[in-house]
Amino acid sequence: MEGGDPRVQYGCQPMAARDPAHSLTLERGLRVLRVLAEHPEGLSVSGLAAALETHRAGIYRLLGPLAEQRLVVRDEEGLYTLGLGLIELASRVRPRLQEVAMPALRTLADELGATTALTVRDGDEAVVVAVVEPRSTDLHIAYRTGLRHRLDQAASGIAILAALPPQSGERSAIRRARERGWALSSGELLAGATGVGAAVAAPGGEPAASVSAVWIAPRDEAAAAARVVGCAERIAAALHGAPAAAG
Repeated sequence: MEGGDPRVQYGCQPMAARDPAHSLTLERGLRVLRVLAEHPEGLSVSGLAAALETHRAGIYRLLGPLAEQRLVVRDEEGLYTLGLGLIELASRVRPRLQEVAMPALRTLADELGATTALTVRDGDEAVVVAVVEPRSTDLHIAYRTGLRHRLDQAASGIAILAALPPQSGERSAIRRARERGWALSSGELLAGATGVGAAVAAPGGEPAASVSAVWIAPRDEAAAAARVVGCAERIAAALHGAPAAAG
């Protein structure tokens, strides 16, 4: 990522703006992880110090505990990259939701011949946490887990917002999704792609996840949406401990 103030890019703030309860060491360690995430090829201690506008000695102090927890790793050339410890932590994010959703996403993908996904809310963004591709199609869309986009963008994010109370200034697509019970988007993340999404009702709280399906070839959007809604309902029922409806 080129240009811009690196203090903004990596989350630095003027000292006067910091919450006094924050741990500066923890914050700096997290910023190291964010910088390395932007440089998958790896960075040296000097490179990290330059990116974070600090001294090499401070970087060494931060890298020690991160390496002990396998959150960063140093290669033979002295470059640091993100470590396998992060993958282990990530695998435990919303484990119950993903455990319940994966079989349902597999069934939905094969039924529709479309790529399906589970998306969760992270503040004002939507994050894809699971993707399942259909097994018997000549052509389908593929995208990675970890993909982020604005929450008010694409059927997956729109579906989550549509399950919440109306907000002033919200997109008309959100209002339409609220009226019909499912969201529709076209070409918002990928030109020529169409997606439908439905929110997953969370136990005891606001909906913070959605199921979606996306395809390129023309098809009956309402029929596909009915299956997506059914999938979301089965996942919600399993999360609540209720028997899932057939179909």
